[in-house]
Amino acid sequence: MPENRFSALFAEADAAFNGKYKMELNELAGLSKEEIDAIAPGTADLKVYLILTQVVEQASKNNVSQAQLVADIKELGDLAVKIARKVPRLGALL
Repeated sequence: MPENRFSALFAEADAAFNGKYKMELNELAGLSKEEIDAIAPGTADLKVYLILTQVVEQASKNNVSQAQLVADIKELGDLAVKIARKVPRLGALL
């Protein structure tokens, strides 16, 4: 693919989705709005979900340790932990 202004973004996305937590990231991305709303209806849950997804994406891209990923998720708060537990691979870490 020829280089364009989005080439760096595509490379970054590839690194995240092929990184250490690619399966967890794919499962997290696969959660439905209904599954997320079941935890805490409203816009707060979606905001936390998006931030959680970014945290897992960065952890995957940067090859972060499981302990650091768990600490980062817990730092986001109880809602993030509840959402992460919907993903069996993340739930097992928590």
